[in-house]
Amino acid sequence: QAQLVESGGGWGQAGGSLRLSCAVSGPTFSNYFMAWFRQAPGKDREFVAAINRSGGSTYYSRSVKGRFTISRDNAKDTVYLQMNSLEPEDPAVYYCAAKARGVSDAYDRYDYWGQGTQVTVSS
Repeated sequence: QAQLVESGGGWGQAGGSLRLSCAVSGPTFSNYFMAWFRQAPGKDREFVAAINRSGGSTYYSRSVKGRFTISRDNAKDTVYLQMNSLEPEDPAVYYCAAKARGVSDAYDRYDYWGQGTQVTVSS
């Protein structure tokens, strides 16, 4: 059973950058497809980005494409989300998630979740 721990959230300035990390422990990290989701108050959990097992394929929501980059380091059992050009719509709790089979943008397809990390953007 995988355990996921996010870090790196906090305050960022509009137009600025933050980098989130998600450390995964448990069964072999490289077996998992990984993703980031976010949830703002009063809103549904929203897909942000996903990455396949090798890191060779990445997927993004329209709202973050071109600004955010998902990556992974299988040697460090960690997935990252580099967030650039932060916008007022980006504040939310960001969650990383893992699943064993296939990439998906549906949150209910993921097997394991972290506890979330808060991202706030100041204008």
